[in-house]
Amino acid sequence: MTERVITYIDGFNLYFGIKSKYGRKYIWLNIYCLSKELLKPSQSLERVKYFTAMISNNPSKEKRQRTYISALETLPGTNLYYGKYQLNNHKCPRCGNIEHLPSEKMTDVNIATQLLSDAFSNHFDVAILISADSDLVGPIKMVKNLFPTKKVVVAFPPNRTSNELQNTASAYFRIGRQKLALSQFPNSMKINNGVIIKRPTSWK
Repeated sequence: MTERVITYIDGFNLYFGIKSKYGRKYIWLNIYCLSKELLKPSQSLERVKYFTAMISNNPSKEKRQRTYISALETLPGTNLYYGKYQLNNHKCPRCGNIEHLPSEKMTDVNIATQLLSDAFSNHFDVAILISADSDLVGPIKMVKNLFPTKKVVVAFPPNRTSNELQNTASAYFRIGRQKLALSQFPNSMKINNGVIIKRPTSWK
């Protein structure tokens, strides 16, 4: 019997995990291809759900993100969900300087909402959660308790882990370099409106 799979991707968690391990080499990432790479032969990919927030107050980063979102919008069977992006004041305990650190809000809530909705609607047999956010322990437990035959598998991004998620998930593994390397968009591609976009030069 073929297992139906939906992947739920914490965009910022995956991005910063890849960046901390490999720099920007693998962040021009085709998330549909990556999701297919994570499947077992007895599984079929039903849908990819990607969760992120639009960057603000940094024009160069905003442009790169818009380019990447345009690439993601060409993918089949893929939905994008947006939270909120904000800058938080952080005071250095050593020198007292104030710096603005970015954070995204609502991603964990959006993932939890989609995960539970899909479980109740019987849209998957296996959910693959690409994240290391321990805030997702609660919805994973609920899915497993309410639907004992369904599995929630955690795929940790590079350089990311969570003991709480490991102990809660049906199974877990870490996404390796080879899967990322096999799942890159072409350096130049046509998007849905016919415009040609190119991989940002700093992502090579």
